Amino acid sequence: MKQHGMSEEEDVQEFSKQVGNAWKDINKKCLKPTDIPMPVLMRVVNLARVIDVIYKEGDGYTHVDKRMRENVASLLIDSIPDPIQLVSLLLLKGDV
Repeated sequence: MKQHGMSEEEDVQEFSKQVGNAWKDINKKCLKPTDIPMPVLMRVVNLARVIDVIYKEGDGYTHVDKRMRENVASLLIDSIPDPIQLVSLLLLKGDV
């Protein structure tokens, strides 16, 4: 930042622009067939998504705030059930 004579705000804007361009590249590459199986690619993309959520507004891993707690709760506690599992549960209970 100081080496290039940029302010912190300019640095953040440039970094955000580069992240946006990287997401465009990732999405384009996932649409083209490759030798790498899609399940492997999706694991890498999902890891990138998690990192993006954790670090988008600062260091959400080291400095956990209310929003990060809500994200984790929505994923692990209040998650949307898988439709197949939901139907299976309803069938077991006799509600269908």
